[in-house]
Amino acid sequence: MKRREFLAGLLLQAAVCFARAQQPAKTYRIAIVHPSRPIAMLSEKGGTPFFAAFFEQLHRLGYIEGQNLLVDYYSGEGRTERYAELARDVVRSGPELIFTISVRMAQHFKATATTIPIVAFSADPVAFGLVQSLARPGGNITGVTPDVGMELWSKQLQFLKEAIPTAHKVAYLTPGEGWDNPLGAFMREAAKQIGIELIGALLKGPLQEAEYRRVFAVMAQERVDAVIVNDTPENATYQRLIAELAGNARLPTVCSNRSFVELGCLMAYGANLVDLYRRAADQIDLILKGVKPGEIPFYQATKFELTINLKTAKTLGLTIPQSLLVRADEVIQ
Repeated sequence: MKRREFLAGLLLQAAVCFARAQQPAKTYRIAIVHPSRPIAMLSEKGGTPFFAAFFEQLHRLGYIEGQNLLVDYYSGEGRTERYAELARDVVRSGPELIFTISVRMAQHFKATATTIPIVAFSADPVAFGLVQSLARPGGNITGVTPDVGMELWSKQLQFLKEAIPTAHKVAYLTPGEGWDNPLGAFMREAAKQIGIELIGALLKGPLQEAEYRRVFAVMAQERVDAVIVNDTPENATYQRLIAELAGNARLPTVCSNRSFVELGCLMAYGANLVDLYRRAADQIDLILKGVKPGEIPFYQATKFELTINLKTAKTLGLTIPQSLLVRADEVIQ
């Protein structure tokens, strides 16, 4: 009798488990919005390491695209004049959460989406008016930032000067607003203090291939000694073209992302993007579980990388000081 009761109990437990397995799990719908990368590059298999890490982390947290996660992908295609309209279109589609890249896109969503939770990958969110503070963002926005203060960007100038002591006239490749905002002003002052004249290599919309070719032609006419690339996502979208144009012009180039260096730029110093995108996935998980975005601290980067391409240095006829090489996290031979 006891054996029959035991078997009945097992069968009942199995039936309950089977019934639970048959119940449809909640499906979440989110939007991923990038100002310029092609939509195909925003997915798990789009060839972008940090988006791959983002989806891997979502998998670990139990979200599988096509099963319990629906993702709508959007790109502004570098057409800056259409960013505001894109934000409105995304909000009208009614996702449960928006993951957006760049401070400019985040600002448009802040003005448009007053209730939809937003996770933003953004430059300093306090300085640009996205949130009240990093610790308690308030409202419907949280996110991650590679920005830890002006000293991060001044290090790019310092590393450049250490690598190329003779560099005096340096171009700053940036959209126009990146030259006029506080960061642009700081970069000019920091450059001045170490004996560098920083000039604006200003990109105008639409931020697409033709515009980059135009600006590099202007830099050639200006006879600059080197280029610093602003970390705006539009520049990251065209990193292969930037590396190609810099190589053709024999211009040493300093960037914020190691992937530029893998493509042939001289040097990069900046936050570890894979870590930041994983943190963004963690925040999405918290929000989908019911935590208010305004109560989730904005995550500030803690991991940074200095990457140097020695092959590019040799091509440019540069000898990188050993004192700089020993501080590099990665040296590409």
